[in-house]
Amino acid sequence: MAACFLVLLLLLVFLASPASSTTTTTSLATNGSPAAGSNNATTFSFAGFHPDLRNVNLTVAGDASITKDALQITPDSLNDAADFLVNKSGRVLFSRPFRLWRPLNATTTNNGTTTAAKNKKQLASFTTVFTVNVFTDPNTDPAEGIAFLIAPSSSDPPTGSHGGFLGLTTAATDGNATNGIVAVELDTEKQPHDPDDNHVGLNVNSVVSVLTASLTPHGIEISPPSRAAKYNVWVDYDGNARRIAVYMADIEKQPLQKPSKPVLAAPLDLGEVVAERSYFGFSASTGTKYQLNCVLAWNMTVEKLDEDEDDDANVTEPSKKKSLALGLAVGVSVGVLALFAGAAALGYYYMCVVKRQKTELVQGGDGGSGITGTMIRSMAGGPREFEYRELRKATNNFDERMKLGQGGYGVVYRGVVAEDPLANPGNGGGAGSTVEVAVKKFSRASTQGQNDFLAELSIINRLRHRNLVRLVGWSHDNGELLLVYEYMPNGSLDQHLFSLPSPSPGGRQPLGWELRYTIIQGVASALHYLHDQYDQRVVHRDLKASNIMLDAAFTARLGDFGLARAIDTDKTSYTEEVAGGVHGTVGYIAPECFHTEKATRESDVYAFGAVILEVVCGRRPRCDVEGFHFLVDWVWRLHRDGRAIEAVDPRLEGEFDEDDAERLLMLGLACSHPTPSERPKAQAILQILLRAMLPPQVPPFKPSFVWPATTSMGFDTMSTTAETTSSQVSTVVTSTSTWSGNLARAPE
Repeated sequence: MAACFLVLLLLLVFLASPASSTTTTTSLATNGSPAAGSNNATTFSFAGFHPDLRNVNLTVAGDASITKDALQITPDSLNDAADFLVNKSGRVLFSRPFRLWRPLNATTTNNGTTTAAKNKKQLASFTTVFTVNVFTDPNTDPAEGIAFLIAPSSSDPPTGSHGGFLGLTTAATDGNATNGIVAVELDTEKQPHDPDDNHVGLNVNSVVSVLTASLTPHGIEISPPSRAAKYNVWVDYDGNARRIAVYMADIEKQPLQKPSKPVLAAPLDLGEVVAERSYFGFSASTGTKYQLNCVLAWNMTVEKLDEDEDDDANVTEPSKKKSLALGLAVGVSVGVLALFAGAAALGYYYMCVVKRQKTELVQGGDGGSGITGTMIRSMAGGPREFEYRELRKATNNFDERMKLGQGGYGVVYRGVVAEDPLANPGNGGGAGSTVEVAVKKFSRASTQGQNDFLAELSIINRLRHRNLVRLVGWSHDNGELLLVYEYMPNGSLDQHLFSLPSPSPGGRQPLGWELRYTIIQGVASALHYLHDQYDQRVVHRDLKASNIMLDAAFTARLGDFGLARAIDTDKTSYTEEVAGGVHGTVGYIAPECFHTEKATRESDVYAFGAVILEVVCGRRPRCDVEGFHFLVDWVWRLHRDGRAIEAVDPRLEGEFDEDDAERLLMLGLACSHPTPSERPKAQAILQILLRAMLPPQVPPFKPSFVWPATTSMGFDTMSTTAETTSSQVSTVVTSTSTWSGNLARAPE
């Protein structure tokens, strides 16, 4: 630790020394006030990029990733280009927005009188410098480009924004004023509106630049064929003059010096284009031709407007006070040398100090509450922060009569809170309007409790799907950990499946067939989103009927992400690092989990199969029926005898569609296959439920569970008969991994 501070002290002394004669100064000062080195500016620096920054300081969306100490805005892969490099788009954004303008309601003249200032705005100035590397395979042509982006949200790039749309817009939305985006593009593909295939452009709500400039006269080639060029790019915005300027220099030729002349400069009124609070970051795309778009370092300083709150904005690291005290938030006036020296210091500080803080958090060290709060506030989308006393009042001091449910991770209470007008603008709710919520109070305000709290919050904070329970906010006061969700007035699915019918008006009634089918479709859609459509693969790990909630319209909402974990796209499973053992609920746990203690998408599918059978049959997965202890075994026996339809819930009194019932029962058995690789993927499951695909062929006898599994490709590969080699079959004692492999020797 002493070595860390010694290095930082030496860097601080160096930064305090006069700038060299080659340093170009750029001032952010407005109205005579200092732009940095005080509370009037926010600075963050990344000397490199570690995967741990994902979902903490950086939002990674679309086809982007953080690997090899860089932001890979489009994929970097040695796999087949047609599948992994072509027609991709990605974004990486700083995880919290910045206030870029504010309305001015009045002005004061020299004589002290106040006059109206209708439609006038104060704009924030900013400056950024980043190192970019665009690499093209010598055997291909480069395309499409990379852009520095100002966006209204941290959402994924729009669907269809690959090719020439740079991950910014689509053919349907290009040019719309509602896009609210500004970008500085480095383009390597000539479109009809471009001067050439090596230019910089200013984009406002469109990929058709309002101003372009060829980089060839400046001796700059974005993606030269003979080498992997690295460039420093400066983007300066003067809020007073409402003007943007872009500078660019080859690191090999000008390692630290900012050019005296910009490659592009133009008037730009951000107050007329972007959202008041907007995100900074990068966007890129590939088309039929492709290139690797990498950002290697990034430093940025943004002016704080007069009425901005000091809201932990220096959040390159969770400890704002230490970074400020060490003088790392340096002013842009010291030039590029100081910027990158500060970035290096901050990077070293991250390694020495912050990682220790994270370790202390896991170990339950002092200050964990503060670190947790800072980490949450830095998350993209900024979930609403509640005061503990507000939630205590909302739940009538956590009254037992307000309890909605209880699990291993805490108790859930019903509550009523004041509605957040910023979260639902234009919904008609005025001052004093309230909204019902479900407050999850973690039962372990300790080491593991904090880990569970952060894990659940970090995942669900950015999930956006109609079949997922929406997060409303959080609270971390007085050692209490609380998450606030939207209230589900119809409770959970299991309550409707297994509670006795109520004769009273409005009482709980058995679910009809159509509603059951729709609920299963909704859960399948949520599972497909988690497994395939979110920017990370998410395994839920506790999919069961009691975690499927029903809103006022009986729409299925998958909830309780206390066990959920995100896994990197190049991995297939998640292993619990803190505490071993199998997580989940008996009857929903896939058999291989008892051997591997790993969660996979296939184990989620197994649990979903149990849910399907539970909903169709009206019985719990773990039940005693006709000599069987598990529902799946009973249904498989009925299927063998050609009587699967008899498994349908008798409480439906025959009011169901037999074709759909057969479809669901076969799908439920397919998802329950003992071999992980034989289970259908979430996308195929959804297609089957939408009646766009035939249900899978299920063998009449339940295959035996074999471990290790016969496929050598891992859980994340759908095996076929052709993939099962003779050497694999020879190692199997009781079965093979194909659907028909157990017919000959399955037990009666």
